[in-house]
Amino acid sequence: MATEYGQGYTRMDRPDFRESDVERRRHRLPAGLRAPIEARAWKEFAYTLLSLPIGIASFVFAVTMLSFGVGLLITFIGIPVLAAALAGCRGIGALERTRARALLDLDVASPEPLRPKDGGALALIGAVLKSGASWRHVLYSLILMPWSIFSFIVATVFWSLGWMFLTYPLWFWLFPMYGGQDGIQLYSDGSHNVYLDNPFEIGVTAAVGLLITLATPWILRALTTADRVLVFGLLGPSRLATRVVELESDRGVVVDTAAADLRRIERDLHDGAQARLVALAMDLGLAKEKLAEDPEAAARMVDEAHGEVKVALQELRDLARGIHPAVLTDRGLDAALSSLAARCTVPVQVEVDLTSRPAAAIEGIAYFTVSELLQNISKHSRATQGSVDVWRTEDRLMLQVVDNGTGGADVSAGSGLAGLAERLDAVDGILVVDSPAGGPTTVTAELPWRQA
Repeated sequence: MATEYGQGYTRMDRPDFRESDVERRRHRLPAGLRAPIEARAWKEFAYTLLSLPIGIASFVFAVTMLSFGVGLLITFIGIPVLAAALAGCRGIGALERTRARALLDLDVASPEPLRPKDGGALALIGAVLKSGASWRHVLYSLILMPWSIFSFIVATVFWSLGWMFLTYPLWFWLFPMYGGQDGIQLYSDGSHNVYLDNPFEIGVTAAVGLLITLATPWILRALTTADRVLVFGLLGPSRLATRVVELESDRGVVVDTAAADLRRIERDLHDGAQARLVALAMDLGLAKEKLAEDPEAAARMVDEAHGEVKVALQELRDLARGIHPAVLTDRGLDAALSSLAARCTVPVQVEVDLTSRPAAAIEGIAYFTVSELLQNISKHSRATQGSVDVWRTEDRLMLQVVDNGTGGADVSAGSGLAGLAERLDAVDGILVVDSPAGGPTTVTAELPWRQA
């Protein structure tokens, strides 16, 4: 029973973990035998039972209010009645999301909020009527009743028959006489009666009950899967609204990233090349003053200034490479990543399998992603070797950087990997980090392929 539980503990060693004998025996049971006594089956059964009264109530409310509102459309009263019907269905949807969260472990976000142009009642009524989410809630209120009737009948029949047949030996022992005959009457046509009254029949009945009881949780799971689809598809935010929220978030990430890059470039210019050029101008001014008095000293100062010019030029080249390397523009990812690997403090093997070049923006993001990952290898991994693989899979550009270091890299720790994941997400990319303690570390990035 002792299994690993993090931080060097086992589950049984942890001081806050206690497991009863019943729980240990239950965990030993296969999933199929364990399903009828698990909390999930009972919660799903409760959800199915509650769906019937809620479905009837929501159907009656929606039909009554919509009929009343449509009938009054010849007057101005019909419009606010319709808006009230839609608002009431949105309230039913909020209740259903809460019920699904509690009993089905389904967490569905609220739909897009209403955005009236002003704070007036007419604007709010118009926003309710124009909202697609409101009409999806109405559709859910109308669909729920027929579906809940079907699922209620199926669930209760299988649940009651299963447990009734399974416990039949107990009932036969408690009530041995029924209608003047041993056992419970199973069938009667007036002239012929069938009773379950011998050990074989009792055993077969219990076996059939066991099969039905074992099958019932999976039937409930299938029924509630349809409920999950209804709740998720009709009561949650629309795909368009979700996409708009994602794009707004991604736009913020892009803006923040661009601002951070501009600040970095400004800082590098101010602290590096600019300071060096200011010192160079001062040295040349002093050399100019000494040219007539002490030509030799002036020559030495000019020589030192010449060295400073070379350093300043190298810093400017490094800065330009950090903005967008020339080798990437001229020769593509293969040559650019090979150049990065050559500057890494750890031997890195690069393999690029691309038959064509992606768009310049995607190529640049791929380059800087690998650049940052190789910097992490140099600074933090304690690795002795690494590898970079780049290939294309359908409409995705795949990057994989592997090292044999100590591992332990974690995106959620707020490190540079978190910022890198945000940058990739801004262009519909994905970053996956697999870095167990002790290594190796494998970082896989996916980018959308856009043809150059």
